[in-house]
Amino acid sequence: MTGQFFDIFSDTLGRGSLEMGILLTPAQMDQMARHALELEKWNRKFNLTTITDPAAMARKHFLDAIAVQPYLGAGEKRLLDMGSGAGFPGLPLKLLNGDLQVLLLDASRKKVNFLKHVIRMLNLEKIEAVHGRVEDFHKDPDAAGQFDGVLARGFASLASLAGLAAPLLTPAGTIYALKGPAVTGEITPDLEKVFFVRCDPYQLPFGGDNRCLVRLTQKQKSS
Repeated sequence: MTGQFFDIFSDTLGRGSLEMGILLTPAQMDQMARHALELEKWNRKFNLTTITDPAAMARKHFLDAIAVQPYLGAGEKRLLDMGSGAGFPGLPLKLLNGDLQVLLLDASRKKVNFLKHVIRMLNLEKIEAVHGRVEDFHKDPDAAGQFDGVLARGFASLASLAGLAAPLLTPAGTIYALKGPAVTGEITPDLEKVFFVRCDPYQLPFGGDNRCLVRLTQKQKSS
């Protein structure tokens, strides 16, 4: 089963990333496959994800995560993955950007334990998994203004995400929200008063789900 899972996952990831125009090195593909294998193994006991098919895991977890890659700002150095779950989108993006400092935050201790295991297994540096509630973390004075980007996938409403993430951003920082196509209904006038809002639609490979990456950048207050 392990060999079959690895082959199907790797084939889907490789062909899908090419379809998306994102070039993965053999080392990056191997690291993502090892992450996926561990997720499949741990999932049998800890129920970390409902997606267990290797092709679906490649599409809906890993390819969806790396869809953010073309939109990351060149000057970004420190990212927070808010509600990371089993590591998405933060961990695959870290594998594509070795110099990035990434913090994976999740309220589930079993998921954080899994993430710490994967980080050790892949011998990654400048990445940390932290157990905690987003609602508490965004009030931490030590975290205020520390992140160039805050990532979140399927996280509540844009307004709720913006309220939690904004205190954590540097002045020029960006919120990256991976959402479904209905997200346009969440872009309210109140949100647009505070943020520049950009919505970039994309489709997962092989005729997969329609998705949208929403980027929120805070407008600077006039003095």
